[in-house]
Order: sequence, then structure tokens, then C-alpha cells
Amino acid sequence: MPKSFIPAHGGYQDLLSYQRSVVVYDLTVVFCRDVFHKFDRTIDQMVQAARSGKQNIIEGSMASGTSKETEIKLTNVARASLEELLEDYRDFLRTHQAEEWDKDSKEALFVRNLASGKVQLKQGNGTKETQVTDETNETNEKKNTSPQSPASHSITYDTFRPFENRPHTVRANMAICLIHQTNYLLDQQLRKLEQDFLNEGGLRERMYKARVDARKNPNQ
Repeated sequence: MPKSFIPAHGGYQDLLSYQRSVVVYDLTVVFCRDVFHKFDRTIDQMVQAARSGKQNIIEGSMASGTSKETEIKLTNVARASLEELLEDYRDFLRTHQAEEWDKDSKEALFVRNLASGKVQLKQGNGTKETQVTDETNETNEKKNTSPQSPASHSITYDTFRPFENRPHTVRANMAICLIHQTNYLLDQQLRKLEQDFLNEGGLRERMYKARVDARKNPNQ
């Protein structure tokens, strides 16, 4: 039987960009619920931007079997939606006269380490920082990611649920850190999709090749 010209597709649940986008969505829903008046239009705008980021990753992944161009386009839409959400959180900080954390600040580093599994929360108050073990370093090296990379650990919103009682400006900054991580992953994903398209082409090219191969080997 000739090789199918429709490659395996889907599997978005395994994409770290998707996993991060789910956390960003959940965090945004809870943040808007706690911070804004229920009739504030900002709620719909922020939640829809977060949802668009998540849903377009799904749609792009499912469309990848028949259209690499559509996958690239929708992944880029997801990236743009999260950039819009990022600006909403920045607007919130600015209008509340709060500073955005510097990317190298101890607060931002804490959030990144929490998302990457280097910081574990105790059952009670406080946190416990864990050192990166040799085993962790070896695993990350095999994956071609550094221990600081957001691609080295999978998280859910439960990781950040204990921070729901923190000041709103702190929660907004945490959301910004997570959006930056998700955008980083999407940027990496887009570069890979671009390279895959250059190497493999699109559906029309695969269909033509499959037809030529079928004519050359009619009995297979």
C-alpha cells in the first residue's frame, strides 16, 4: 500500500505550548472573576484573547494533516492573541500604578522556576526551592533544553492556585511571566513549522508525489 499523503496530525495535548496556554486561560478566567466587576467588558476581552490563544493551537494542530499553511497561520493567530492578552495585563498594572517585574527579577525567576519544576510548594505556607539534580540536567540535555527552559516541565493551573490570595498586581505579573513562556514556546514552534514546510512542502506536493509513486508501482 502506498504511503499516505496525509501525515499523522493532532496530538495537541502533548504540545507544551498548548499545556501552558491552558494554564494562562484558567488563570485569566479566575483573575477576571476576582478583579473586575461582573459587567466589565474587560472580562470578555481578556478571556476571549486567552481562549483564542488556546483554541487556535488546537485548530492548527488538527488542520496540520491537510494544510501546513493553515497550521502556521493558526499558530500565529494564537501567538497574536496571547500578545493582546499580555498588553491587557500590562494595562492593568499601569492603571494601578504598579511596575511590571523585570525578567531577571527574583519574582520573575521564582515564577519561571515554579513553572519549570525547580520550586515546589509546601502543603502549608511558604515554599521550598529544590536544586536541579544531575539526573534533571541529563534529561534536559537529551531533550536539548536547558533547566531554565519552559519546555522542560509540564504544569497545570493547580500549581498557581495557592497564589489566588495574593495582591492583584502580583497575580497580573505572574500571568505576564506565563504568557512570556507560552509565547516563547510558540515562537519555537513557528520556526519548526517553517522549517518543516521548507523541507517537506505542503499537501499539493505530497499528493503529486504520492500519485507519481502510485503510477510507478501500480501493484503496491
